This record gives sequence, C-alpha cells and structure tokens, in this order.
Amino acid sequence: MSPRRPGRGPRTAAAALATFLTVLVALLAASPAQAADYRYWSFWQQDKGGAWVYATQGPSVARPDDGDVEGFRFAVSADSGSAMKPRGAADFDAICADTADRDGRKRIAVVVDFGTPGDAPGGETPPKTRTACARIGSDGTTADALAAVAKPLRYNSDALLCAISGYPRKGCGEQVSGKESAGEESAGERDSTAAGSSAADSSEGDGGPSVGLLAGIAAVVVLGAAAVWQARRRRG
Repeated sequence: MSPRRPGRGPRTAAAALATFLTVLVALLAASPAQAADYRYWSFWQQDKGGAWVYATQGPSVARPDDGDVEGFRFAVSADSGSAMKPRGAADFDAICADTADRDGRKRIAVVVDFGTPGDAPGGETPPKTRTACARIGSDGTTADALAAVAKPLRYNSDALLCAISGYPRKGCGEQVSGKESAGEESAGERDSTAAGSSAADSSEGDGGPSVGLLAGIAAVVVLGAAAVWQARRRRG
C-alpha cells in the first residue's frame, strides 16, 4: 500500500476555498451601480378611491372618461417606483364645478405639479401647482385635455413630453448627477412613495452585506483554513 501523504488534502481544500472566496468578492465588487436619476414629467391617473396611480399608457394614448382626474408631476427620479406623485387635493367636483357638461364632450380634471426648487433645472423656478377642467371631444386623449388647459407643450422627436406651460424652458428627460438629484427639498414636500425610495437609497446595494464585510469574512475563513492545515501538518 502506498504511503499516505499527510497534509495534501487540507492544503488543497484551503487553496480551493481561498480561490472561491476571492472570485466571489471580485464579482460583488464589480456589481452594477444604482440606477441613474432623470429629470422628467411623470403622468398619473386617479383611481376610484382618489389615490394617484402611475399611468401605464402615455398621455397621447390614454383616453380618460368623463369625470376622471389626470395628473402630471415634474421631478427627478430613477423610475416609476420612485417617481413623485402630484401634490395637493385633486377632486373632480371641485376642479370642474364651473365647467358645464355638454353633449358629445367630456370633462377631465387636470392637475399639473411643477415640482420643487430642488428638482428644477439650473436657473429656473417652478410655477405653483395648477388645476384646470378640460372639456374635450368624447374620443379625446389625456394629451388633448392637457393641451386644452396648459399650453404651450413641448415634445421631443420620440413624442416624450418635455414641457408643460413652457416649463422647463429646455431639456427633456436628461440624466442628472448625484449632486443635482440630491437638491434641497423640505421634509413635507415628498410623499410616502418618496420616503420609501429614500430609505432604499440610504441602504447599501440591495440590502445585503457590503463588499467590505464579505471581504473581511473571506479573509477570516482563509486564515482559519490555513491554521487548520498547519496544525494537521505538524501532527502528521
């Protein structure tokens, strides 16, 4: 029977473990950064309970019914999950109280929230939130309703809504730097959706352990494996 070679198994295991953990830490360190923020107009629709819901269609496609409430909010956000809702009360009966109903037409309450100074492009000041009642044809879209009460509108070549009532003067869905997206804004101006987004942004990555912590754990495990190998080698 061939003589046993003491220490060969533990040494091989320790080396394999070290290699695995090194690759794991390298992959975690190379993980993609958080999503970028963009400055744009988001489109919202009020549900039957009066809550704002992020629209699943663009304003040029959506066809609201008589009595609906449509909203727009200008803000800096990464996606629909962190987008800011229009602020303030939005009641159809109140907004359209002075607009008479007519046959073949429909009334749409429109809310336009121009956002906060922290979300405004450099050198611009957002106007105050506006509400208006648009009376349009029975087959009209949300874009038709918006054009009836909030001109001038500006669109880009991809039909993306860039400006409402001329605000902002330039730009269209541009990416903003981290410094810009962290603009000044009072605590009461961001709604519960924004609060959830801020909490998520303040955590590291997706809520898992940081790369530094994993690197420390890897180092401890590798050193422990090396110590076991040394001990078995001396006993052998």
